[in-house]
Amino acid sequence: MAIFARHGGAVLLVRHRRLGTWLPVGGEIESGETPLEAAVRELREETGLSGKFPPGAGVDGTPPGLIGYEEHQAGSKGLHMNFAFVADVTSRDLAACDEWSEARWTEDTDGIDCPENVRQLVRLALRAPGSPG
Repeated sequence: MAIFARHGGAVLLVRHRRLGTWLPVGGEIESGETPLEAAVRELREETGLSGKFPPGAGVDGTPPGLIGYEEHQAGSKGLHMNFAFVADVTSRDLAACDEWSEARWTEDTDGIDCPENVRQLVRLALRAPGSPG
């Protein structure tokens, strides 16, 4: 799953150490977790931040903050089923994490080496409910 942390009209991307590209923070769902519970945990573990997950797509039963779902091949891990969430955070002060080497807050992905699905989801995150713009 992916969490697009949002603050002041910008979204957080991190340079993933193993993959060498810019991605949102995220990770895998642990046994017994819902996708939203995993998103809350991963945001805290990888950034030290907690966030408010705004209302979802307006469909009953949609988890707060869910902005999309996409699938892609993840090498030896096979099919990656990615729940994408947006979370509004109150600070840009990040705790260090060994899964990423750099972090940046961005209003767009021009000039950023990231997959096309990340570009698309950044645009959705910036327009999602609760956005200041």
